[in-house]
Amino acid sequence: MKETDKWLVVVNPKAGVGKCEKDWPVIRELLTTEGFTFISVFTEHQFHAIEITRDMVNNQGFTKIIAVGGDGTLNEVVNGIFQQTRFASTDITLGMITVGTGNDWGRMYSFPLNYEKAVKILKNERTFLQDVGKVKYRYHSEDESRYFINMAGMGYDALVAKKTNLMKAKGRGGALAYLFNLVVGLFQYKSIQLNIVVDGREVVDGEVFSMSIGICQFNGGGMKQLPNAIPDDGLYDMTVIKKTTKFRVVRNIKNLFDGSFVKMPEVETFTGKKISITSTPRHAMFLETDGESLGCSPLDFEIVPRGIRLIVRKKALNRFGKSEQNTEAEEQKDLTQSFSVE
Repeated sequence: MKETDKWLVVVNPKAGVGKCEKDWPVIRELLTTEGFTFISVFTEHQFHAIEITRDMVNNQGFTKIIAVGGDGTLNEVVNGIFQQTRFASTDITLGMITVGTGNDWGRMYSFPLNYEKAVKILKNERTFLQDVGKVKYRYHSEDESRYFINMAGMGYDALVAKKTNLMKAKGRGGALAYLFNLVVGLFQYKSIQLNIVVDGREVVDGEVFSMSIGICQFNGGGMKQLPNAIPDDGLYDMTVIKKTTKFRVVRNIKNLFDGSFVKMPEVETFTGKKISITSTPRHAMFLETDGESLGCSPLDFEIVPRGIRLIVRKKALNRFGKSEQNTEAEEQKDLTQSFSVE
């Protein structure tokens, strides 16, 4: 079977609480105007983007994909790329047009919400090899695994994500919904006794309120939970918030948005390639990845260094490293290019 030069565009019409379906005709026209030859497929249910990506790559040889939706849509497409068996994951180029409510992966790379600017960035096709996370978790007494591209949240963070996802399913979502559940969830959640091992070394054995493990810096619609994360260093960043009071949480919510909450005495940060988390049998810690609610502990995290090829803007490449197309001609193009996406 031959590869195809066409792009596969995976569209989640429910992203952004239905905004994606409304805006798709505009996005489609912009892609056509910029000369993209593509096939678009709409998702119809949760995890459908995984199936679409896996099957279209395996059966039709797509090596260029655009996810149109939110962080959850991008997460599913990434999982589809890792489930397909035809190409190495880095032989597939993945871009995104952000139409979700959180857009935390795009925020890491200063990706524009303006569709015209986003499409032009995709047209430039400057790529960056980013690390990918993989977590094994428990779901209904079975071991499952999931790849993720941004961040995994556990404990209180996972509870807030679950409550927010339930609101999205009813047509109510967005950053305000996350903030609302951030406060409401305080009265429903209790810290959990955890044992955390990083690269073979026990770093925590005690009560934990919330924690985040990831590759990029933001989740929850702009909260800087991993302020020092570097997306291609081959390491997870982990933030652990130990047992604290409701008053301390409410008082420091604003500090989540600039990352300064990590200076609190009950917060610890770590880096590592492998992380294992176990809880007491009666008190499982729940998990979300890239905003999608999954299962619970025990949890085992492994990193896939530079495992996915992503289209990012030049501004991000200046922060994290050079693109994969660092030929003399490409450098000259950067110098002479008149279009600006700032």
